[in-house]
Amino acid sequence: MDADINVTKADVEKARQQAQIRHQMAEDSKADYSSVLQRFNHEQHEYYYTHIPNIFQKIQEMEERRIVRLGDSMKTYAEVDRQVIPIIGKCLDGIVKAAESVDQKNDSQLVIEAYKSGFEPPGDIEFEDYTQPMKRTVSENSLSNSRGEGKPELKFGGKSKGKLWPFIKKNKLSLKLGATPEDFSNLPPEQRRKKLQQKVDELNKEIQKEMDQRDAITKMKDVYLKNPQMGDPASLDHKLTEVSQNIEKLRLEVQKFEAWLAEVEGRLPARGEQARRQSGLYDTQTPPPVTNCAQDRESSPDGSYTEDQSQESEVKVLATDFDDEFDDEEPLPAIGTCKALYTFEGQNEGTISVAEGETLYVIEEDKGDGWTRIRRNEDEEGYVPTSYVEVYLDKHAKGAKTYI
Repeated sequence: MDADINVTKADVEKARQQAQIRHQMAEDSKADYSSVLQRFNHEQHEYYYTHIPNIFQKIQEMEERRIVRLGDSMKTYAEVDRQVIPIIGKCLDGIVKAAESVDQKNDSQLVIEAYKSGFEPPGDIEFEDYTQPMKRTVSENSLSNSRGEGKPELKFGGKSKGKLWPFIKKNKLSLKLGATPEDFSNLPPEQRRKKLQQKVDELNKEIQKEMDQRDAITKMKDVYLKNPQMGDPASLDHKLTEVSQNIEKLRLEVQKFEAWLAEVEGRLPARGEQARRQSGLYDTQTPPPVTNCAQDRESSPDGSYTEDQSQESEVKVLATDFDDEFDDEEPLPAIGTCKALYTFEGQNEGTISVAEGETLYVIEEDKGDGWTRIRRNEDEEGYVPTSYVEVYLDKHAKGAKTYI
């Protein structure tokens, strides 16, 4: 444009300025490109020569540590195995010793003792002379008589009708209902005895649980009486009554099964004292006498004997035992006297009401629960708070103790 004579000076100056601006932009772009390229090359070098090698180095170190740990684990496993091998050897030696000490005779006797029926083999049947009038007799050693004083022969029109081998006596009602009799009368005598003994033990355990529960409720009630803010003592009366009723029911069940058990043991052959049953909570009672079938037949008008008479006799025997069980206990002796300091209204079960200034007999002193058992007369006795009475103990009385 400088060489063109037709262009004005202003156009030339304007073109020169534009050219300078474009040149400056090119220089700036070149500088930016160079800067970005250098930064990229630097980061690429850091990536391939610093970061990646560090990562691989850490992976290598981790793998080396894993190999060392694995070696240590194998070593520990080997040491533990070496320590256990002697124990395993002892166990194997014990197995071999136990196998060599097997007593097949004793084992078979244990099985026989566990599953024997308790029946005795029947005796010989006596010869019958059929030329004489028909009168069937059975030897005294036959099974029908060897089962103790068991079910007698039933006579119909002068002829005896019975079974020579009545191994299992089925209860007719149980057979109809398809259920096991409560007294296990469908089992052989020995198995029946074991079942009844097991039932008695289970009932005794239940009674112990109920008694523990009753003691816990009684203690809680005492706590409520001493600290009314913790609860209402009357709220435990219903539960206490229910537990007492359960204990009474269980005791009746125990007496019933013990009567059956005594009956079975009376019919079984004589056993050693060590094989006799022993109850954990109750002393063994005298078995009820067994009904004499011959005497019953003699007492019958026609000389016959029926099952109803046998059952009636057994019911009388059991009723006698139950009456003995519920005999009133002897009253506790008085161990001193006491004087009521305040009036107390005994509203709960087991307590007794006293008037201020009244003198009564002490039959059981405070054992640390805050209650003293007193008696007014033979029919009125109960507990009163110890803080409501002033006790005068007789040191020479039997059972007088001082509880701290």
